[in-house]
Amino acid sequence: MLCASLCHTDVLCCKGFPVPLFPRVLGHEGVGMVESIGEGVTEVKEGDVVIPTYLGECRECENCRSGRTNMCQTYPLAAFSGLLPDGTSRMSIRGQKLYHFLSCSTWSEYTVVDANYVVKIDSRIPLPHASFISCGFATGFGAAWKEAKLHKGSTVAVLGLGAVGLGVVEGARLHGAATIIGIDINEKRRDKGKAFGMTDFINPKDSEKPISEMVKELTQGKGVDYCFECSGVAKLVNEVLESTKVGIGTAILLGAGTQKSIEIDFIPLLSARTLKYSVFGGIKIQSDLPIIVDKCINKEIKKLDELLTNEVQVEDIDKAFELLKKPETLKVVIKF
Repeated sequence: MLCASLCHTDVLCCKGFPVPLFPRVLGHEGVGMVESIGEGVTEVKEGDVVIPTYLGECRECENCRSGRTNMCQTYPLAAFSGLLPDGTSRMSIRGQKLYHFLSCSTWSEYTVVDANYVVKIDSRIPLPHASFISCGFATGFGAAWKEAKLHKGSTVAVLGLGAVGLGVVEGARLHGAATIIGIDINEKRRDKGKAFGMTDFINPKDSEKPISEMVKELTQGKGVDYCFECSGVAKLVNEVLESTKVGIGTAILLGAGTQKSIEIDFIPLLSARTLKYSVFGGIKIQSDLPIIVDKCINKEIKKLDELLTNEVQVEDIDKAFELLKKPETLKVVIKF
């Protein structure tokens, strides 16, 4: 591993999400260099700079060929077993087996990853930027690009302006959205949102009105074409739906939360709105992630330095969790 970063999902994992498997090596954001390969590995070679991922892409299964999803049937989301696809763990400490996390386990000087969950990238991208797009920021950017397929002149609302939400804002800006409304109870996110292209900001604490009503006030009472939920707060799902336009509005959920069931109001759905959950923003690992890397190198995707607020050494990882609690913190980079 060359560089890693901390995501809110890592915090949830400490609390047993999605399943309580301990002891475990955390981390699913990061970038590294291939130190060695096993038999039959042809996609990468020693010395390649790579991003270890939690999704694969075979390009041959029904899902991959459909062009409709990034959820590969051959190399699926590896979130629940804590093991590699062959059912084994390749990590241990003093003879005790350690569970992997999302097939990555990036908070380690070395990690072992199934080659089908690794993508080679252009080494010119700054390491922190590569780490940010290995999950959080790219999830948001991909949701605007691949899931919503935003068109020029779109109206967009984003609930939660962390790395994922700011990725949505950047994706919406790059694809010509006319209105980009950022929503966050953290006032410090106002300037960050503007840096990435946000046109309007709502702090729900400033009013007793529902979020959806405030969104409609900014859109002539219509609501937005697309609303993205990036906080993982279950009770906001209905507000996200209600914030979209009748008939053509789409609500896309990106946040991960610990609540397994959500009560969804049928009335907004009765108005023919669309509700969808997106994993990694619909990005295909081999087909799409290198494109995002190129956009970063070519400066089409800008301001990624705005995400970096703190750096810690891997032996001081506990400090990262404390830093993440501070309102000014966005991304904490872990150095090896």
